[in-house]
Amino acid sequence: MVVVFALVALLVLAVLVTANWYVWRRLFHDTTRGPGAARRAGAVLIAGGWALAVGALVAERTGAPFTLQRVLAWPGFLWLALSIYLLLALLAGEAVRPLLRRLLERRAAARADADAVRPAAPERVPAATAPPAVPERPAAPEPPAVPDGVLAGPLAGPTRRLFVSRVVGGTAAAAAVGTVGYGTYGVLRGPRVKRVTVPLAKLPRAAHGFRIAVVSDIHLGPVLGRGFAQKVVDTVNSTQADLIAVVGDLVDGSVKDLGPAAAPLARLSARHGAFFVTGNHEYFSGAEQWVEEVRRLGLRPLENARTELPHFDLAGVNDVAGEDEGQGPDYARALGDRDRSRACVLLAHQPVQIHDAVRHGVDLQLSGHTHGGQLWPGSLLAGAANPTVAGLERYGDTQLYVSRGAGAWGPPTRVGAPSDITVIELASRQA
Repeated sequence: MVVVFALVALLVLAVLVTANWYVWRRLFHDTTRGPGAARRAGAVLIAGGWALAVGALVAERTGAPFTLQRVLAWPGFLWLALSIYLLLALLAGEAVRPLLRRLLERRAAARADADAVRPAAPERVPAATAPPAVPERPAAPEPPAVPDGVLAGPLAGPTRRLFVSRVVGGTAAAAAVGTVGYGTYGVLRGPRVKRVTVPLAKLPRAAHGFRIAVVSDIHLGPVLGRGFAQKVVDTVNSTQADLIAVVGDLVDGSVKDLGPAAAPLARLSARHGAFFVTGNHEYFSGAEQWVEEVRRLGLRPLENARTELPHFDLAGVNDVAGEDEGQGPDYARALGDRDRSRACVLLAHQPVQIHDAVRHGVDLQLSGHTHGGQLWPGSLLAGAANPTVAGLERYGDTQLYVSRGAGAWGPPTRVGAPSDITVIELASRQA
């Protein structure tokens, strides 16, 4: 097992080193004329960015002083996002590179042909006047041939290869910075409200239109703090939902460091209250302490438990990450003795828990965890690990809704997976 882990680690390291060497070569080596300050600065920038990124990850997981976490988190996590899109943009540029070179070569050849066929202006000689004798001069030497790959005209000097590398590299850098900048702005401005209607066969007519505000993956931590939590609370309260469900990954850090950031959650307001289940990140951050903290803030934790609302059952199970601490999901405890003639909504952080929900006759499971992939093409990886990445899908008689989440983990950036708070409106087939 240790040997397999070591081989995988070496493979990952080799891929990272190769990818970063490629980014350095395309951005700094191929766009400069020779060894110099620009190439050295590029190497320092890339190495330093990764040092900050690794430092931010290690500091968060080891519980380093919170001030150090905050210092490392912003530049380190943003570099992670930027490096992804620099690599993708430069790889896309490989398709453009030969086309641009060919275009420049054709333009240079057309200009040379036009100069070769242009006739010289004839010399005017007065009538009845013999042309003056012109002493013979030695033939002028032929102009030196333009070396292959050198641009003529206003771009004379840089080789075509150098010019193309600068255009492609500059465009790739601008595209990566713009993508990460816009994706970061999308997270920091706060999640948008999404509304989804879910019909439930067992839901009585009296509960038709019951609204549940689903909030997942807020990820309060060294980057997203109290101000972000307040935006989430304001957005949730603006929906005027009947019930609020916080389905895990609330925090990335201890109660000591993040208690003040989570304080706005005390102002969550709904007619039937706010409920909470743990996500995997709670078990990285001290799940027992956070369960007590959210209870103190007025949320009701559902730790493998169920409550009977007037027209349906609401249940919650712990995240599967709790199994390592003997606090994993217990479906029998939460669902085993319930009246199956009543509709049941289950709060479970990870979509993979849907299979147990189906076996226990759950009508609707509400989950998060995937972030919708967060950074495209991360949705492809998320799709390989989860039955549903985002949205509503049916599994037998059970429906699963997966929120893309309100915040972000690692880079405070989303690309192709905008954050959301979803209002689930339950619909009775009897209405």
